[in-house]
Amino acid sequence: MTAEPNAATVLEEDESLEPADSTFKAALGATMTLIALTIVWEFLVRQFQVPAWLLPSPSLIGQSMVEWRSELVGHSMVTLYETLVGFALAIAISVPLAVAVVYSPLLQNTIYPILLALQSMPKVAIAPLLALWIGFGTLPKIVVVFLVCFFPIIVATASGLAAVPAPLMDLIRSLSASSLQTFVSLKIAITFAVIGTVIGEFVGSESGLGYLILVSTSQSRTPLAFGALVLLTIMSIVLYYGIALLERIVVPWAPRN
Repeated sequence: MTAEPNAATVLEEDESLEPADSTFKAALGATMTLIALTIVWEFLVRQFQVPAWLLPSPSLIGQSMVEWRSELVGHSMVTLYETLVGFALAIAISVPLAVAVVYSPLLQNTIYPILLALQSMPKVAIAPLLALWIGFGTLPKIVVVFLVCFFPIIVATASGLAAVPAPLMDLIRSLSASSLQTFVSLKIAITFAVIGTVIGEFVGSESGLGYLILVSTSQSRTPLAFGALVLLTIMSIVLYYGIALLERIVVPWAPRN
């Protein structure tokens, strides 16, 4: 009588370990691939004596990051601030609007088609106009981030809510889960937020990693530009997995792959 529950318990434990084991293997494989590509990069640059202004070696990029660490940290804080503020504003406005669109036939037939059309508009084209209208500084970059994140969030939220059957929505309400917790694709939007910040800094700025990339490339300091790119990549990854961790805490029952 006791053997069957014990076997079932062992089976459940094995199944619970499978996602963690799969995640570890994926992370290990990605890390080893990155290390191998870095070694090959270093070898090819040294072997063919590629000029540093054209393609610096990883070791030279690391040396440049150490040398310019204070400037890189300062510009990173500016980019991070603009990204988070614009991202937060996009969530605060797009999520309630998406809920209103789903539950209002009038908004579905008037505002939502316009939002879908505006989503296809390239946000890069708006950045110079914002610099002209608002001027230089932090605000234009925040507005660009807001626009880049606003449309993906509202479309994903509205589409998700509209696709959920009514009985399932009742179940979600019984679990005290909000529409934001369940349906908003924040992990995708946060990567868009970093891209939007860099776009804004490219157009008109005196600080930020995007500005640092422009200045360093114009002065043929390519290793420094690559260092800024490395920090942008790390920032995007950290923010992405920060949202993923928040999702795991707030919505523990959500399916994951």
